[in-house]
Amino acid sequence: MSSSTKFLTLKTCDGKEFVLDEAIAVRSQTIKNMVEDDCVSNVIPLPNVDSKTMTKVIEYWKKHSEEDVSKDMLMEFDKAFVKVHHSILYALILAANFLNDKEILDMMCQEVADRIKGKTPEEIRKEFDIKNDFTPEEEEEIRKENAWAFE
Repeated sequence: MSSSTKFLTLKTCDGKEFVLDEAIAVRSQTIKNMVEDDCVSNVIPLPNVDSKTMTKVIEYWKKHSEEDVSKDMLMEFDKAFVKVHHSILYALILAANFLNDKEILDMMCQEVADRIKGKTPEEIRKEFDIKNDFTPEEEEEIRKENAWAFE
């Protein structure tokens, strides 16, 4: 490791600090902009990201920063990376949005779309633990108003 390697400390909303090589951390456009604008102090606060989610994000960044990893290996890694509980999926989407990491954001949103595709509203509710709080009458009215979506 070169002595000129710069490290950044990222502090999540739950107080955990991650010391990370700047070259990896700038995969986040938000962090990259802070570095380029010389807005980086000792610790970069991440008020919208918890430590559990940041651990997953860093895992992704490190894997995608490896020089000797093949495209096939990255595809396999990505396939496994998205196979998480929907609550983690949501947290990763929010973190990727805050960190402005288009790769992770696009990948996680595609996973949500894939999980929804071809499912009935009831199956989607079950998949994502969504409570149906419409009365049968309200639901019928919505179906009539949006009949095109149910064809």
